[in-house]
Amino acid sequence: MRVLLSTIGTRGEVQPMVALATALRALGAEARLCVPPDFRKWVEGLGFPVVPIGPALRGTASGSGFRPTPEQLRALAEGTVVTQFATLPEAAEGCDAIVAGGGLQIAARSVAEAAGLRYVHASYCPVALPSAHHAPPPLALQGRPLAPDDADHRALWAEDAAHVNATFRDALNARRKQTGLPPVDDVRGHMLGATPWLAADPVLGPWPGTGNELWPGAEDEPCPGTDDEPWQPGAWLLPDDSPLSPTLEDFLAAGEPPVYFGFGSIRATPGLAEAMTAAARAAGRRALISRGWAGLALVDDAPDCLSVGDVNQRALFPRVAAVVHHGGAGTTTAAALAGAPQVIAPQMYDQHYWARRVRELGTGAAHPPAPPTADSLTAALRQALHPDTAARARALGARVRTDGARRAAERLLTGGAPAAPGPVPLPPEESGT
Repeated sequence: MRVLLSTIGTRGEVQPMVALATALRALGAEARLCVPPDFRKWVEGLGFPVVPIGPALRGTASGSGFRPTPEQLRALAEGTVVTQFATLPEAAEGCDAIVAGGGLQIAARSVAEAAGLRYVHASYCPVALPSAHHAPPPLALQGRPLAPDDADHRALWAEDAAHVNATFRDALNARRKQTGLPPVDDVRGHMLGATPWLAADPVLGPWPGTGNELWPGAEDEPCPGTDDEPWQPGAWLLPDDSPLSPTLEDFLAAGEPPVYFGFGSIRATPGLAEAMTAAARAAGRRALISRGWAGLALVDDAPDCLSVGDVNQRALFPRVAAVVHHGGAGTTTAAALAGAPQVIAPQMYDQHYWARRVRELGTGAAHPPAPPTADSLTAALRQALHPDTAARARALGARVRTDGARRAAERLLTGGAPAAPGPVPLPPEESGT
């Protein structure tokens, strides 16, 4: 069996797909990845064929906070849909199934439908999927703020569906018509299908519903073995036995466990490196500062701080005192698996959810949704470093499952996903909020 794994996004979207590819290969299947060109060299170095899609994304972390007008957003949507329809059919040649990850895979199901391939949509966080229990995640490009606790979730999901339709439906249906496919009314429901897969740890990021609360009305094409809710195999974690650099090993051995600061591909706010350094020193800790896509640099030459690039988090995080980060699903899960306390400073999308979960579980601190300062990071870090917090983090680490990618690969190979699942409706009124 050959599977196309496709996503458009940064490392947080790509790495779970690489984990699934690794699990598929271990079971004797072939995996091909369609990902942004930023990741081609890395993925090919792991032995997987890559079809690059779209422009390189690196550099967006240092952007100017551009927020497109509705007209510009529609033009961007048209461009990405055209690119997907131009790239995915060739990438899917010879494949038996397509797994599409993340929220921008607008064309993947249409390509699968036209070629008669099995199709699965995968999300990495519960709040990316509609439910009466939570609001849609905030999107910077839409200017959507974080929803208040008493928000009408159904109304917000209906608004989200209308926005997705207004942004993508015309472009999607124009290409579907060219392919000989009928038009789609509900773009989001079409993209998700009847039974999307939730590639998140069930303890760290549990699906909130029970029974048929989310996916009623799938009687025409029920998914075997499910309750027509998202199927949650666990997070897709990439096995990594790469060693830490000698410089990093020497730094770790030279003193007490440091605090790791890493903000991945997100935009750096002014003075972020200075705030990180000051917070670590105020807490009496050394600091590891990940450069990330924003290119964060050390503020001085003092020996209590070290700058690092890409690093094996599975090897590093069990050896740090705490992990301070932006709240991406991958970093949150890696820190939880390591039993490390966390400070999450969220900016957008699912990062607010993961910050809240860390706070609810008592395994770290949720930084306010504002640019971090030395004082705010110090306060959050002191909370995360409290012995009780550290103990709860260690206990959680023992509960995080590591077989999510294998379970997903096994299900994919045994035909657990229907070829053309039905749309995803909002929960019925009687399910409650």
